[in-house]
Amino acid sequence: MERRKERGKHDKENETRNKLPLKLQPVVRLDGPCSMTHSITLFMLTETLTLQHQEEEEEEEEEVKIPLSKESAMVLEEESLVHDVRLSSVGPGRATGSDVFHNPGGLDLAMKLHYLRVVYFFDSEATGDLTVMKIKDAMFTWFNHYFITCGRFRRSDSGRPLIKCNDCGARFIEGRCTKTLQEWLAIKDFSLFKLLASQQVIGPELSFSPPVFLQVIKFKCGGISLGLSWAHILGDPLSASEFINSWGRVMNNLGLKMIPNIPRSVPAPGKPGPQKDPISAKRIDPVGDHWIPANNKKMDTFSFHITNPQLNYLQAQIWGPSLHQTPGFESVCAMIWRCVARVRTKSEPKTVTVCRSDPYRKDIIGNNQVISKIEGGSECCIVETELSVLARMLEDEGVDERKEIEEAIEREHGVSDLFVYGANLTFVDLEKINLYDLQLNGQTPAFVYYSIQGVGDEGAILVYPGPQGSIKNGADGKFVTMILPEDEMAKLKSELKMNGLLLEDD
Repeated sequence: MERRKERGKHDKENETRNKLPLKLQPVVRLDGPCSMTHSITLFMLTETLTLQHQEEEEEEEEEVKIPLSKESAMVLEEESLVHDVRLSSVGPGRATGSDVFHNPGGLDLAMKLHYLRVVYFFDSEATGDLTVMKIKDAMFTWFNHYFITCGRFRRSDSGRPLIKCNDCGARFIEGRCTKTLQEWLAIKDFSLFKLLASQQVIGPELSFSPPVFLQVIKFKCGGISLGLSWAHILGDPLSASEFINSWGRVMNNLGLKMIPNIPRSVPAPGKPGPQKDPISAKRIDPVGDHWIPANNKKMDTFSFHITNPQLNYLQAQIWGPSLHQTPGFESVCAMIWRCVARVRTKSEPKTVTVCRSDPYRKDIIGNNQVISKIEGGSECCIVETELSVLARMLEDEGVDERKEIEEAIEREHGVSDLFVYGANLTFVDLEKINLYDLQLNGQTPAFVYYSIQGVGDEGAILVYPGPQGSIKNGADGKFVTMILPEDEMAKLKSELKMNGLLLEDD
């Protein structure tokens, strides 16, 4: 009986001791030189620590729950939307060779602080039995042609950036989404679209920074999104579009042509140009190897769809019955230009930049887009100028500054840092870059979303073709993505609604 009580006592002691954190558990030796006094002291320490630990547990249970902040709630929501994320790399199926270098030109280097973010949405009919393995298999062949996108940046002895074509590969991200494709496209918060295309930039370690990220997210319904993150130094929007469309051709068992002028040698030194910098680009302090411009204002992104009826109404509002109308891009940008001027009452944007594809370009990959400045003049009041006049200025009065930008870069041997998007209020025409030419199983995307990272404080307006299906109020029309200072966005939305460009429920 006494032995049973003693055993029960030891069991109780062991149970108490096991409740303690591992690092606090005392060691009591009953058979060594340890005296009875020491044993009692240690046992008292055990009891004290046990009570203290129990009190801490009770305090934790009674802890008041503080409501999550808006930012924390958004993070939790984002984490729950996209899950099971995996990372890998995909490169060329054959070795490129040793000591192969691609040398970006002056215009390429002028765009190195900007990044294109594009998301293509395909429904389950287009994806069919598509698997990640099939996607990657096609990429091995694809990257044999686009091997420079699988390289990593280095600097020459003079400090000029170049690409070492070492086949390190593009970063490949895959994951799943808790929503169906239609549920996702019904989301009003376009800031969540950043979950579908990597937001990584080049640097601060150049040798570990892929210039291309590809992201495949599978929706609950079987549809997918294909996100492309493209370092602008590689090429302009048309180059990025041709890049991803060529992957679609490989997926459809169509051949690819070899890309001329790749890799590119070091550009020959040009004649010294004027010391004055171009209006459409802004020089900043050196950023080193972390290629992203610093903003003085917090920037925000907002996107909206302009339906065909809205566009027709806008054209009638500007031009009336006239047959000599500007295209939709100029009309939309004229309205936005005047609305921004109404918001920026103390510093209305009298000078703007327009970027659009060059129809006479020769290179498949590289920065060849036309970058034009449009100057209203010091006496011009944008708010009071007729929309038809602003639209004509955007269409006819642009002065191409590509040569001046290139000279500004080469003047310092390619090591200076400039940015274009947001140096002035910038309008980007993406209507002729074949956004909807990417096909899977003969199906085009249900929708393509476009944004730019690395925009300066003056902001950028992107205009591109609207959804091809019945996502919202019919097909086609135009889609607009605005990257502007956060403190201007609410007033600008009100202006756009008053002028019929933005619907009340947007």
